[in-house]
Amino acid sequence: MKKKIFIVIILAIFYITFMSMNYVLAYSDSGLNKDNIQISIAKKVIRFHVLANSDSDADQNLKLKVRDAVINYMRPKLQNCKDINQSRKVLLNSDSSIKRIADSVIKKNGYQYKVNTELAKVDFPVKSYGNIVLPEGKYEAYRILIGQARGHNWWCVMFPPLCFTDITRGAVEEQKTDTEMKKVLTPEEYKVVCNSKDDGKIKVKFKIVEEVKKVINKLEK
Repeated sequence: MKKKIFIVIILAIFYITFMSMNYVLAYSDSGLNKDNIQISIAKKVIRFHVLANSDSDADQNLKLKVRDAVINYMRPKLQNCKDINQSRKVLLNSDSSIKRIADSVIKKNGYQYKVNTELAKVDFPVKSYGNIVLPEGKYEAYRILIGQARGHNWWCVMFPPLCFTDITRGAVEEQKTDTEMKKVLTPEEYKVVCNSKDDGKIKVKFKIVEEVKKVINKLEK
């Protein structure tokens, strides 16, 4: 037990150190104030967040089935949205349909979990998705909460429409992601979130923080 606590403390120190380095280096590289960059980025994106009932294999698989059904339904509705306000309106108008779809998938798989949905401002840790990394902070997110919503979640960026690209396909999809992000972010903001030959070091800093935090969370359980 003492050894476990010691490891948690060391990793926590490591995490805090890299968070500090990230703020000093990544943001200075971008030329933007560290207190404003995340807020500026957050005003231009809507995240999609699906929370599983629990971390059991069955609940996690169910989460992915709900995700797939909702994304397939929303793809034609969102992929041509021109701005965040239009996307927000589409999401709100589709809310009842999304809830019905999620409920149908859950019942079809033999579960009776209740489904809640919301468009809310939510705190997120540093997260990577394909070749982009979003800094820690509060973001607007459309969320599907399954049952007790205590399991690991799945997320993507719903505006710009990055949920509809296959991040397993490599360079081709990364190019699409870059194109979509460039449409909504300033060059300085884009440099912070996107991993290219010139700014990959920013992603490395963010990613190290993310992975260390995962280890800390596992050891604390």
